[in-house]
Amino acid sequence: MDRRIKAELINKIERLIGPGSVLYKPVDLRVYDYDAGIDRASAEFVCFPTTTEHVVEIVKMARADRIPFLARGAGTNLSGGTIPLRGGIIIGTSRMTRILKIDVPNQRAVVQPGVINLDLVNEAAKHSLLYAPDPASQKVSTMGGNIGENSGGPHCLKYGVTTNHVLGLEMVTSDGEVVQLGGEAQDAPGYDLTGVFVGSEGMFGIATEITVRLIRPPEAVKTMLAIFNSIEEASETVSAIIAAGIIPATLEMMDKQIIHAIEESYHAGFPLDAEAVLIIELDGPKDGLDRLTERVKEICKWNKVREVRTAANEAERNQLWAGRRGAFGALARLSPNYLVMDGTVPRTELPRVLREAIKIAESYGLHLGNVFHAGDGNLHPCVLFDEREPTQALAAKKAGVEILKLCASAGGTITGEHGVGTEKADFMALIFSEDDMRAMKAVMRAFDPPNLCNPGKVFPMDKVTDL
Repeated sequence: MDRRIKAELINKIERLIGPGSVLYKPVDLRVYDYDAGIDRASAEFVCFPTTTEHVVEIVKMARADRIPFLARGAGTNLSGGTIPLRGGIIIGTSRMTRILKIDVPNQRAVVQPGVINLDLVNEAAKHSLLYAPDPASQKVSTMGGNIGENSGGPHCLKYGVTTNHVLGLEMVTSDGEVVQLGGEAQDAPGYDLTGVFVGSEGMFGIATEITVRLIRPPEAVKTMLAIFNSIEEASETVSAIIAAGIIPATLEMMDKQIIHAIEESYHAGFPLDAEAVLIIELDGPKDGLDRLTERVKEICKWNKVREVRTAANEAERNQLWAGRRGAFGALARLSPNYLVMDGTVPRTELPRVLREAIKIAESYGLHLGNVFHAGDGNLHPCVLFDEREPTQALAAKKAGVEILKLCASAGGTITGEHGVGTEKADFMALIFSEDDMRAMKAVMRAFDPPNLCNPGKVFPMDKVTDL
C-alpha cells in the first residue's frame, strides 16, 4: 500500500471511530500476523469499529482504493482464515460486543459479532435458555468467527453446528451496502442466503448483527467417562452406540498422549494408564435417562470397556469437561507446536484411520495426539513438532497432507469445522471437481465481485478469475 494512501486512510478512520482505534506500528501488528494455525502474513493496519455504520465507511474507503480487507474476532481459528494474506486492512470486531436482545418468549437473541460465545451462553442461562453451539474455544472465540467457520463443538452431535442455530444476519457487502439475510422468523422465504453466508470464511462480507435461535436446556444430564485399553475398542464403541439408535449429546474421544497432557494441566481425573477414554453425555427428560445410561454402559461392556465412571454431581461433570475443553492448550506440555487437522470420516472407519494416522506421523519421526468429536467422525489429529527445527515444521505439514488424503480416501472430507483457509486450499481437489470449485467461485464473486474481502483463502492458488 502506498505510504501516502496508508497515512490518509489511518487519519480518516481515526476521525471516524476515535483516537487509539487504529494500530499500525510493526510491534502492534505482530500479534495479528497469525491465528491458531501455522501460516503468517502481515496487514498494513488494524482498526476497531464499534457499529455497523463504522464498518460501512471503512469498507467503502478500502473499496475506493481497491485495498483488501478482512474481519477478525479473537483469532482462534485453526486454518489460517484470519491472516491477511494480501496485506490490507484488518477490521477487528473485538469492540462490537453488545448483546442487543434476548427475546425470551420467542427464544431468540441478537448479538454483535464480537460477542464471546460463552458470554451469550451465560446471558441466555439467566433466562433459562441455552445457545447450543459450544466450540472448545468458546471462552474466547467470538460469534462472528463462529459464523465465518460454521463452528461445531462437543454438543454438535445432537444439536448441530452453528448454521443450525443462525436465523438471520445483518451484513456489510464488499461495496459497503448493508444487507439483511433471513431474520427472526423460523423459515424466511426465498433462497437460504443465511445458510450460504455461514461458513463462508469471511469471503462474502462482514456480519455486523447475528440473530440466533435459543432453546430450552435439557431437564437432566448424565455424563460418563469410559476407559479403554485400546483406541480400536473405544472407536468400535462409538459406532456401536450410534448403531443402537442412541444419539448422545456428546461423544468425545481422547488418546493416551492427550490424556497425559490434560492430567498434567487440569487434573481432570483421567487414568494415565488408559490408551483412550470417551466422554459420553446423555441429556433429555429425566424419566428414562437412567435406563438409557445403563443401556450405554452395556454397549461399552460389549466392546471391552475397562471401566465406566458416571459423574455424581455438577462439580465432577465440570471437572471432566474442563479437561476436554482445555485439551488443545494442554498440548504445550508435549510440544512447543502442533498442527491440528480436521478431517471427517464415516464412524465405521475410525479404528483404521486412527491407526494409519499414527503410522503416518511416526514415518516422519513425529508423534500424534488425538482428541476429537468421535460421535460424528470428526477427527482432530494433532501432529506435534518444534518450529525451531525447520525439518520438523516441514515434516509436520507433509504428515498433515497424508492424513487429509487418508480421510478423503476413507469416504470422508478435509474439514469438519475448522474451515479451509490457507491450510487446506491446495487440497480441495481431493473432494471437489473443477466444476464444483468453479460453481463455488461464482457464488463468492456474486457476493464480492472485486475479490477484496479476505482474498486468497479456500481456493487452490486463488484462481478465482477462472470462471
